[in-house]
Amino acid sequence: MDALERLRALCLALPEVTERPSHGEPTWFVRGKKTFVMFADHHHDDRLAFWCAAPPGAQAELVAEDPERFFRPPYVGHRGWLGVYLDVEVDWAEVAEIVADAYRQIAPKSLIARMP
Repeated sequence: MDALERLRALCLALPEVTERPSHGEPTWFVRGKKTFVMFADHHHDDRLAFWCAAPPGAQAELVAEDPERFFRPPYVGHRGWLGVYLDVEVDWAEVAEIVADAYRQIAPKSLIARMP
């Protein structure tokens, strides 16, 4: 399974998540409206990654801790969103936690309560 397929499976496993292209990339939405994860296939550089909503402070902490795996994405980085490189060795258990945290930042409490 490639990185996009694995990321897709993680996102679509969450309640009321849909996928559609946005800005030319696969993007996942809560209830078809609010973006929480966006795939970035060399979107603004030569790297494979995804961008996602993140809890307050997470972006700064993770980028400082491991800039080879995490970055501040363009356009949404100023809002605290996190960039995660997928062209390095990926810890998919950690990515699953990051995706779940992104969902929790965007989804209403009623959907968060239904998370697996």
